[in-house]
Amino acid sequence: MKYNFDEIIPRRGTNSVKWDLCDDSNMLPLWVADMDFRAAPFILEALKRRVDHGVLGYACVPESYYQSVINWFSRRHQWTMKREDILYTTGVIPAIAAILQSITQPGDKVLLQTPVYNCFYSCLRNAGNVLVENPLVCDNNYFRIDFDDFERKIVDNDVKVFLLCNPHNPVGRVWTPEDLKRMGDICMRHGVFVISDEIHNELVMPGYHYTPFASVCPDYAAHSAICTSASKSFNIAGLQIANITIVNPLVRARVDRRININETCDVNPFGIDALQAAYTPEGEEWLRQLMEYVHGNYQYLLQFMADHMPQIRVTRMEGTYLAWVDCAAMGISSAELSRRLRVDAHVWFTSGVEYNPSGSTYLRINLACPRAVLADALQRFYTFFKKSH
Repeated sequence: MKYNFDEIIPRRGTNSVKWDLCDDSNMLPLWVADMDFRAAPFILEALKRRVDHGVLGYACVPESYYQSVINWFSRRHQWTMKREDILYTTGVIPAIAAILQSITQPGDKVLLQTPVYNCFYSCLRNAGNVLVENPLVCDNNYFRIDFDDFERKIVDNDVKVFLLCNPHNPVGRVWTPEDLKRMGDICMRHGVFVISDEIHNELVMPGYHYTPFASVCPDYAAHSAICTSASKSFNIAGLQIANITIVNPLVRARVDRRININETCDVNPFGIDALQAAYTPEGEEWLRQLMEYVHGNYQYLLQFMADHMPQIRVTRMEGTYLAWVDCAAMGISSAELSRRLRVDAHVWFTSGVEYNPSGSTYLRINLACPRAVLADALQRFYTFFKKSH
């Protein structure tokens, strides 16, 4: 089946965070990380069967759910989990929060590779943790890890936890097995527990491959918690379900207890059904076509910038559907640029400063939309660019 990602589906007026947080009816929102594509038909069919049954009470998570998760990661990523290692909860951020609250004490140091997803910072604040930064280094529009700084920051600050983003939001890196091994070896050497947010794991550009952190080495699996979800990949975030894989039984028991304390242990019956529908061979084909389309949008962005705004530099994008675009040539902060684009051009890109002060010249642009929408948004950007120069 050929899926139609060019279809423009009106979302304004549907209580959409992406489209309805703004009163401007002319606004084109390419900011928050959800897709403007309809969910896959086989997922919608599974949800329709649930609705047609007519009873929407509390749901338990069946064994078939766990088997779907195990089979998916084993088949696609050569990582075979054990049933007893999997905990479910309502989302990856609630998962990270529960893990931090269960394995750290207020004042403990946690390492982040900045710039990074903004909700990581609130997770640290809510757990009373202290942020330690390992800034990513940009070389010729490509971000890499400063491993010397990574280890030095761990040692000098007695870091207890490393919160990894794999693939990385917002810089678009898909960390290689070699990257993960170097980070993992340093963490093992210094007794650092790794929490890996792998929510973007299926959103990988052609020619790149996602590697689960826990799959690289048994020691890593024993000293980590891996957070995954079908929500980003299949555009079902509103169904609120995610999984944590923890091999260490003592850590797993503490996290399980914290999930219950936080009251994030009851999940949506639609999420249970949607994940099982997604994690199938049909889901793999839908993802393949999706990422071909998103890659086409990325190529369109590159060509548009080269033709019209060569001063604007687009970071090399290996994964996610979020382009990280350096607008330093505009001569204003990304916060001000984002604001003026919303007011003057009626287009909404995310200011990079939301992810760290190091993102103060960057915009994050969501490419998971029909190409005609992206073309309109970029043309608005260009019109603003011409007027301001």
